[in-house]
Amino acid sequence: MLVWFLPLFLLLLLISLPVFFALLAAPGLLLWMDGQEKQLAVLYRNVYNGMDSFPLMALPFFMLAGELMNRGGITLRLVEFSQAMMGHLRGGLAHVNILSSILFAGLSGSAVADTSALGSTLIPAMEKNGYSRKFAAAITAASSVIGPIIPPSGIMIIYAYVMGESVAALFLAGIVPGILVGVGLMLMVRLLADRYDLPKAERIVRKGHSLGRVEDMLARILARINMIGALWLLMLLVGLAVPAVHSLPVWLILLVFALVSEAIFYRQRQRMDAELRIVCKRAVVPLQTPIIILGGILAGVFTPTEASVIAVAYALLISLLLLRSMSLRDLPAILTKSALASSTVLLLVGAAVAFKTVVSLSHAPEHMADFILGLTDNPLVLLFLINILLFVVGMFLDAGPAIIILGPILGPIFVDIGVHPVHFAIIMSVNLTVGLATPPMGLVLFVASSVSGERVETISKAILPFLAVEVLVIFLITFVPALSLTVPRLTGFIQ
Repeated sequence: MLVWFLPLFLLLLLISLPVFFALLAAPGLLLWMDGQEKQLAVLYRNVYNGMDSFPLMALPFFMLAGELMNRGGITLRLVEFSQAMMGHLRGGLAHVNILSSILFAGLSGSAVADTSALGSTLIPAMEKNGYSRKFAAAITAASSVIGPIIPPSGIMIIYAYVMGESVAALFLAGIVPGILVGVGLMLMVRLLADRYDLPKAERIVRKGHSLGRVEDMLARILARINMIGALWLLMLLVGLAVPAVHSLPVWLILLVFALVSEAIFYRQRQRMDAELRIVCKRAVVPLQTPIIILGGILAGVFTPTEASVIAVAYALLISLLLLRSMSLRDLPAILTKSALASSTVLLLVGAAVAFKTVVSLSHAPEHMADFILGLTDNPLVLLFLINILLFVVGMFLDAGPAIIILGPILGPIFVDIGVHPVHFAIIMSVNLTVGLATPPMGLVLFVASSVSGERVETISKAILPFLAVEVLVIFLITFVPALSLTVPRLTGFIQ
């Protein structure tokens, strides 16, 4: 009888029961009807046990970091920087929207936060500059799914917690797929430029901005450190082919890199006007957040959970002391909003972990494995079919619960047929993340509708070309594992 837990769960969703209660009611009713009342106590005890996890503490802290940066005006700085970089392209503000999502992804890792924060700024601006409201809302919703793919990612933290994978490996594996989604969306915008009569190219640089002496000096120093770090990474990649590079003294390498970076910045100063330089400098300090998070994790300085706390501390430091864009009186409202958002996610995780108890009792994974492997023994065909299944699931179920429910069922099946566990994690995470923007139940569609005032049905039609791009990227990363596995392999996090 317990194998009916999934149909009953879907039925409860169809009658509009909230996901949290459906996750508990479906297995609870079946256990009671099956005469396993003793298991009910275990079921509901697991709601707390599912939330009582050190790795999961990263979720509320990353959400708090994103809210602090949004309230502290950091999001607006990223948008202005994106406008300066992409405004000269045809359909510039659409490209700005996508680039802002890529940059914002390194701060919060949430598609909903991306849609809400960037949509409230960019949708009115795009409409004012000649874009239709439905197009502006559609590109905002489509680009927001980049948030949970590029690290830090709440969805990948959940997957790592459920499946026992390395959070750092999943973070690194998401970098290339996230960038691919962004580049693909930009190419689609260019293809649609004539059809939608998108505005002509115009570089947008905000006038009248000023920069404090301390921030100006800090931006100069950080920009040069970042450039030296980028050159060092390039040297490491070259060193894979030319080992003799590593025999040079470290001080000599750093000196050469410092001179090269200074020459690069000198050349850029000659080509950029004063306003553009200020806009770029204003983005340097906020853009250190993903560098600190990934750099600290890669260097082994702190764990992903500790990195989330560092992100909060950094956001507070620059918002309160450096930029002074926020005061202590703003903190209660920020903490309240973040606590409510975090509690929603953690309750869903706890309920989904409890739901997983019945999954194991029902032997559903074994039945599902027999069914899937009975269809074909070709791994490529199985990967194609599982992508279709995940895409359909993503239309109706939020990514977090879907990962906790389906991960333990599907993950072992594909690992057994030779798929790398990190590769399958990325396939599943990206697919279900795209589901957030997929009709009829995509969460970011409703958020974009709320922000823009456009109907969900209208946005759903306008977003279809962008969804086609994202589906293409999903199949690309599915059948070309190197796209997601190369970075974690080069950094030594997987074999």
